[in-house]
Amino acid sequence: MTRPQPTAEAIMRTGMGFQASKTLLSAVELGVFTELAVRPAGLAELRERLGLHPRGARDFLDALVALGFLRRVDDVYHNTEETAAHLDRAKPAYAHSGGMLDMANGRLYRIWADLTDSLRTGAAHDESADGDLDTYDALYADPVRLKQFLASMTGISHAANTRIARQVPWKDYGTVADLGTAQGDLVVQVLLANPHLSGIGFDLPAAAPVFEEYAAENGLRDRLAFVGGDFFTDDFPRADVVTFGHVLHNWDLEKKKLLLRKAWDALPEGGAVIVYDSLVDDDRSENAFALLMSLTMLVVTDGGFGYTAAECTGWMAEAGFSRSWSEHLIGPDSIVIGIK
Repeated sequence: MTRPQPTAEAIMRTGMGFQASKTLLSAVELGVFTELAVRPAGLAELRERLGLHPRGARDFLDALVALGFLRRVDDVYHNTEETAAHLDRAKPAYAHSGGMLDMANGRLYRIWADLTDSLRTGAAHDESADGDLDTYDALYADPVRLKQFLASMTGISHAANTRIARQVPWKDYGTVADLGTAQGDLVVQVLLANPHLSGIGFDLPAAAPVFEEYAAENGLRDRLAFVGGDFFTDDFPRADVVTFGHVLHNWDLEKKKLLLRKAWDALPEGGAVIVYDSLVDDDRSENAFALLMSLTMLVVTDGGFGYTAAECTGWMAEAGFSRSWSEHLIGPDSIVIGIK
């Protein structure tokens, strides 16, 4: 029996996947889903509302239909349930989905274009590439880009943050310090779900206004404070629990281990460090999201990389933690907990 010849369908779908990606990202940038949330519209009206040139408008909108992001009924364009819920700038959920896509469009899309060079040289192609500042000093020096970046961190982390707020036995603790807190969504979700806790968000001082605004929006001004500093040169705030949410993957091995040693120093006996990231599976063959995220660290940081749960528990043991274990959170994210 003749075996069917393999096809190139999956190869071409992935190889040309940037076309669908950029079509969606441009739609978010142009406000397509926000406009249609106000009122569905036909081609001519929607083209005018969005400021689109006649040449590409119809193909652009119909491509969004074919990709499953819009519906067209009797020549009138509508959002789908998903895009109406997550990509309308007037909806609260936009901060968690649209914010990440804004950052992907404005920052990551262009940086990823230089992946081949990063693979050959090991050099990043982020904001630090043209100057003397490192990755995060360069990023935090631009207030507009910083606000977008911090909001995008909420977007990519929110589902895991809400899970951590309920999955960890917080009843055993009284205080939590979130290190590299960004906008602060991890510690915000933990405090919202656990009224007995008080918390600290620790990050570079430039993050303070964005953090404090987010804490106030969530009614946590009395239980949540911001502490500015550099976690490589300054002492960590002392707390019963220290958290790193989507943080360790940003740094090289030496710095990863340094952060865990400093966490151990900041904790009381019985305290806990909580690390979560999109962890690479131990066989390094299944969690494609985590492996692609590790490649993102290649192009946007000076030494960052993804890692497995087994690697992280080993680093925790080196830092002095008496026991550690990992648990799945949600989607590609997992948690590693170490006890002092």
